[in-house]
Amino acid sequence: MATAIRWHRDGDGIVVLTLDDPGRAANTMNEAYVRAMEETVTRLERERDDITGVVLTSAKKSWFAGGDLDSLRAFDSPQAAFDRASLVKAQLRRLELLGRPVVAAINGAALGGGLEIALACHRRIALTGAVVGCPEVTLGLLPAGGGVVRSVRLLGLTAALTHVLLKGTRHEARAARELGLIDEVVETPEELLAAARRWIRENPDASQPWDTVRTVRVDRAALPALPAMLRHQLKGAPYPAPRHILAAAVESTQVDVDTAFVIESRYFAGLVTGPVAKNMIKAFFFDRNAAAARDIGDVPPIRKAAVLGAGMMGAGIAQVLARAGVPVVLRDVDAGRAAAYASDLITPTADVAELAGADLVIEAVFEDPGLKHKVFAEIEDLVAPDALLCSNTSTLPITSLAEGVRRQGDFIGLHFFSPVPKMPLVEVIRGEKTGDEALRRALAVVRLLRKTPIVVNDSRGFFTSRVIGTFTNEGVAMLAEGVPAASIEQASSQAGYPAPVLALVDELTLTLPRKIRQEALAAGAGTPHPADAVIDRMIDEFGRPGRSPGAGFYEYEDGRRTRLWPGLKTLAPPAEVPFEDLKERLLFIEAIEAVKCLDEGVLTSVAEANIGSILGIGYPGWTGGVLQYINQYEGGLPGFAERARQLAGRYGERFAPPALLLAKAADGTTFD
Repeated sequence: MATAIRWHRDGDGIVVLTLDDPGRAANTMNEAYVRAMEETVTRLERERDDITGVVLTSAKKSWFAGGDLDSLRAFDSPQAAFDRASLVKAQLRRLELLGRPVVAAINGAALGGGLEIALACHRRIALTGAVVGCPEVTLGLLPAGGGVVRSVRLLGLTAALTHVLLKGTRHEARAARELGLIDEVVETPEELLAAARRWIRENPDASQPWDTVRTVRVDRAALPALPAMLRHQLKGAPYPAPRHILAAAVESTQVDVDTAFVIESRYFAGLVTGPVAKNMIKAFFFDRNAAAARDIGDVPPIRKAAVLGAGMMGAGIAQVLARAGVPVVLRDVDAGRAAAYASDLITPTADVAELAGADLVIEAVFEDPGLKHKVFAEIEDLVAPDALLCSNTSTLPITSLAEGVRRQGDFIGLHFFSPVPKMPLVEVIRGEKTGDEALRRALAVVRLLRKTPIVVNDSRGFFTSRVIGTFTNEGVAMLAEGVPAASIEQASSQAGYPAPVLALVDELTLTLPRKIRQEALAAGAGTPHPADAVIDRMIDEFGRPGRSPGAGFYEYEDGRRTRLWPGLKTLAPPAEVPFEDLKERLLFIEAIEAVKCLDEGVLTSVAEANIGSILGIGYPGWTGGVLQYINQYEGGLPGFAERARQLAGRYGERFAPPALLLAKAADGTTFD
């Protein structure tokens, strides 16, 4: 029977354990691993007298990928979760107490449980390019295989918390060596095993530092700053994992290592069976994978890309294309602006003739239909006859933009998010005449750029811009009601949004929502909103259109936000609104709009709605996304619908639960 850990002992008594789950592309802490590790440590103990040392390596491209998320999301009993974490730790404890030197020969990524296995070894040697880290916090969890306890004892409390545990940072091998997570870095796989064997021969009596030195490095003077650091990181958002990590780490320093492991398991059990971890695992792993899993078939490679417009978006798109190895011509009527981004793969130009032969065109000029039609008319006869024609627009309907080209079947929307090099999402918008081949090719572009795509059908604002517009409008509407601006910002932070709502409006500029509103009204699609009057007054009466000109809801000094503008108090008489209402209005209004997008066929899947809302427009990750937020709301869909009716009665019909939501609530189904 195949096992997840292969055993090979050489004549020198060194046992090489190869992690190689036969049923998975990557090694994880699943049932096969747990069973194999139990058998392995039992055999090591039984044959200890004939063993001089142990090397752990991997047959996979990644060394060890971490926890098995299918198993983790299935835990509903804290006791079962505690028992499993305790078993995993007990096995690793037996390994490090074997009485023989144990070396982790890390030939790929060792993340989460992978790093925890490595930390249980007496020496960690990594191949150049390998990556290590404990990213569990990004899934609402904490490292439960001893990662909290061992990293604190290895690095000290403050360093472990700030560099490993609280942000889930991933470290390349050399950086990890500087930090102290890795002991040695080598250049080739051959050197990796040779170095491991050499160290075993030179260190026959190896032991863990926490088994010889009982004290843990704790900077007592820094202890009071840790809760403040965590408050600054979370800004009141309801993420329990960082708080549990901090508590487990601090408490672990007060006891012996084995008692510390028990503390770690208890905190883990509370997290893994809670709703936040289940939401985050679903969104960041299962929903994200589902969004990226579309079959695109065989798509020809891109030989030459043309990016039209060298503003912030166009330049960013050119940079990520070049980073993916695609030659790019970056065209802008301002040759100097385009030249600022010249590189080995980016050719700046003002000459349209330079675009000849491009098989990918991405237009990123100002949001004006006439201008977009003009730039496509200039290049359509120059580029390759089958070139994929893409518009990076955030709101303008793709179907109407496609009227500016002859080959409408090859025209599609690629909505990137700013800053392009950092933002992980691309919204792919299919117009009424966009062909299947164009969609496949567009998805191939997104995959090449290593970003997550969501596919939506055409509509004004599509999905992301349409939904985030409800969020920004709601924040401004609160000002119109007389809610103090500071309370609005605090509510959005405590709801879990990465940027306070009024600060975000300033970043986008107040002129943008007004322009979107005017275009919608001109198309017969707009409806009045309580935010409209505030935005108009801020622009027309007070001359405060946002951050770029240095005056918006906030005051700015040298481009830096300093304080909320005191004049906001003049917008409306002061009013008291329940703080919980402020938070839930922001969350609810986006969720309700997402339901409408699903009902209208703009959204093509629930998974894409969830991950798109988190990665694209900052919907709080703890919710699992806009539609999962409805699923997990207290009382489920009926509970959400009842609360929506209550908000509608207090603040307006925009909160009325949509028909699709009511239908699902009535028949007992969820958004799956």
